[in-house]
Amino acid sequence: MPELPWWLWQVSAPIRRPQRNGGSPSSRSTPDSPMTTLRLDSLKANAGARRRKMRKGRGIAAGQGASCGFGMRGQKSRSGRPTRPGFEGGQMPLYRRVPKLKHFTTVNSKEFTVVNVAALNELKTGSTINLDTLVKNGVVTSPKYPLKVLGNGELKVKLTIQAAAFTATARNKIEAAGGTCEILD
Repeated sequence: MPELPWWLWQVSAPIRRPQRNGGSPSSRSTPDSPMTTLRLDSLKANAGARRRKMRKGRGIAAGQGASCGFGMRGQKSRSGRPTRPGFEGGQMPLYRRVPKLKHFTTVNSKEFTVVNVAALNELKTGSTINLDTLVKNGVVTSPKYPLKVLGNGELKVKLTIQAAAFTATARNKIEAAGGTCEILD
């Protein structure tokens, strides 16, 4: 060992690292060669991926001096410049012009095929009415859901009606006409 101080001797000593994959350093591919193994020591950013931040307002010769790329005058060139999202220059913004959702949809809502008591006046007096007979007589066109009888109109015939549900006014009008209401499950 040459006559050097101990701290300089430790810094100048060569660092020995173990070889990976049993090869010599010269046999490894360089980062610029087309067949490069991806390793932590060979990572580098793509060309043009890391650009320096543009310093604005530091003289005309710097490229972004004077108005700094924001034009001459106006709201977009002032300090504190960015307006809030949705701002339309004082015009009533779109999110305030469109109608809002006013209610929540009912979870597990029941759908019915509805018929009013006024439509049942065409049927025979004393007959038993259900969804099938209403479809056969043309009162109801789509028997997709269970039948519900509503109380709009007047009922003048006596009927026995079988349905999944009745409103209170429909039940009162059917029973006032001498008919009966049967609830189906």
